[in-house]
Amino acid sequence: MRKMALAGCAALALFTAGAAGAKTILFVGNSFTQGAHSPVRAYRPDLVTDLNGTGIGGVPALFKTFAEEAGLDFTVSLETEGGKGLEFHYDTRRQLIDRAWDVVVLQGLSTLDRKNPGDPTTHVENAALLAAMFKRLNPSVDISIVSTWSRADLTYLSTGHWHGRPITAMADDLAAASRLALQRSPDIKRAVPVGAAWNRAIAEHVADANPYDGTTFGQVDLWTYDQYHASAAGYYLEALVLFGKITGVDPATLGAKEKGADALGLSPELTVALQRVARETLAADR
Repeated sequence: MRKMALAGCAALALFTAGAAGAKTILFVGNSFTQGAHSPVRAYRPDLVTDLNGTGIGGVPALFKTFAEEAGLDFTVSLETEGGKGLEFHYDTRRQLIDRAWDVVVLQGLSTLDRKNPGDPTTHVENAALLAAMFKRLNPSVDISIVSTWSRADLTYLSTGHWHGRPITAMADDLAAASRLALQRSPDIKRAVPVGAAWNRAIAEHVADANPYDGTTFGQVDLWTYDQYHASAAGYYLEALVLFGKITGVDPATLGAKEKGADALGLSPELTVALQRVARETLAADR
């Protein structure tokens, strides 16, 4: 009981500290940020500012929902383009995003490099360029880079770059690229272990490992119909990990009745399971 009370006090301290002042946060990314091919893409666009004017709510809108539930004041913006890496945003969208932000989240291409899958060179270089740009206008900006999930289509299909390796391998490679980005750029504060959360969900049998052979009863498919993008549950897990890593708030405190999960049609049991996976992933990532 004493441990539970201490944990509750720690969570309350995080909530109070976060609510002390409003913060601006910018999400720079692609279809994985948009919540493409799932209900997440159209989720609550009224909560965020889409700098491209395309009316997307996406993962940033889920983040905003979590923040409101936790008593945190974030003004959320996003700048996204499907199928693009960080170089696209640096080369063509600087006029939209070159502002003073309190927090920035960078999400690159799922394969790192379209022509050379798995090669982190371009990804790392442009993460550093973007981070330096944001740092110039706000030296105290908090910048994160997302390590995303393994793609089933690139693992189980013979045409995939990660074919013949475990489903966890692609996510591990993407995490290694994020670590390299942190080494190369002192302006990037942290990597967000979304791929590690997917790996954990699979290892703990919350999620099915292979959508091509059917989904095991009692488990969830984190991929959508293309076995590439995420399902509503997959994006929800992404949003939980982002929220917890950036704010320091335990995502499990959102609870079974969390509003975003309910709007997406996730059961209370699955909601709690995904929150637990996010909590455990973040605890292991310290």
